[in-house]
Amino acid sequence: MRFTHTFNPYIWIFTKDLRNLKTLIEVAAVGNIVKAESKLCVTQSAIIFRIITQGNHCGECNRLFFKSHNPGMLMVNQQHIDEFKKWFTAYVSDYNFLNNDQQQNIDLKKEHTQRVYTEILHLGRQLGLNADELRLAELTALFHDIGRFEQYARYGTFVDCQSVNHAQLGVEILREKGVLTGLDAPLSDLVLRIIAYHNRAALPEGENPTCLFFSRLLRDADKLDIWRVVTDYYRQKDKETNTAIELGLPDTPVLTAAVTEDLLAGKIVDIKNLKTLNDFKLLQVGWVFDLNFAPSFQRLSEKGYLEMIRSVLPETEITRKIFAAVHAHMENGCSKPPPRPPDCNFVTD
Repeated sequence: MRFTHTFNPYIWIFTKDLRNLKTLIEVAAVGNIVKAESKLCVTQSAIIFRIITQGNHCGECNRLFFKSHNPGMLMVNQQHIDEFKKWFTAYVSDYNFLNNDQQQNIDLKKEHTQRVYTEILHLGRQLGLNADELRLAELTALFHDIGRFEQYARYGTFVDCQSVNHAQLGVEILREKGVLTGLDAPLSDLVLRIIAYHNRAALPEGENPTCLFFSRLLRDADKLDIWRVVTDYYRQKDKETNTAIELGLPDTPVLTAAVTEDLLAGKIVDIKNLKTLNDFKLLQVGWVFDLNFAPSFQRLSEKGYLEMIRSVLPETEITRKIFAAVHAHMENGCSKPPPRPPDCNFVTD
């Protein structure tokens, strides 16, 4: 790697190794980094990074970004997808239980993954993603719940607060087994971050646009299928009870004040405040405040999931106010202008 300093605040870095992020980060340490750009230098057979700094004048700009115009750098090809599907099938086939109820819960997560996979493609096409972007979305959907199987095998529950953060466990499994080693390091890191973020209450501030876009897309697709799962369950609940879905919460008419207050304020519900199954149903209603794209709102409206949940909640003045707020939010969401898909060559350290 060779460094050429021009006038401040520019630093040019010539390198043939796009994975050498450590050196870039070390360079970034000399000042606060706004961003870094790169381009393919054919005559020198190298990548040129231009790091733009603002010295100590930009305290908020303390992360290193770079953008590569090297074609295919962040590409997921169809061969990758086919190989990852085979790995997923082989991996989950090891999780078999003699107990029918336990196996039913494992199968539930297998089928959920397949449907989220389908859902994210539907949303992605509605948003105008190209083939490369759709494959990246596919990959995140395929592995987003990979930690669920080991979580259930170890703890017998899908409740993270009673066991382990399933998203983080999934990231650890993918790393330990080297599943993504066939991808460029920046791309595999991007995929792992999207998976790690998919179950967070809120996305981290300061992330780059590509990561945030695909994280939001995955979160929307995930919610849409969870709504399908829970509404199917509520409609046939008289037949049998599944504590893995109900989180072991008591089925009483009570609506906890902290839960209803969050919803009336247009916020998602804090899971720590759940005391009854009805609270959990309201939490699921509140996911609408975390939907991100017009096709997601339109899909939710078409499926009627929220009205199905409303039908199994007490009809009170509070629930009427909650659903009035939810319907207003839905109308606004359905008319959202489509976002401009991000440049999928944009990654962070």
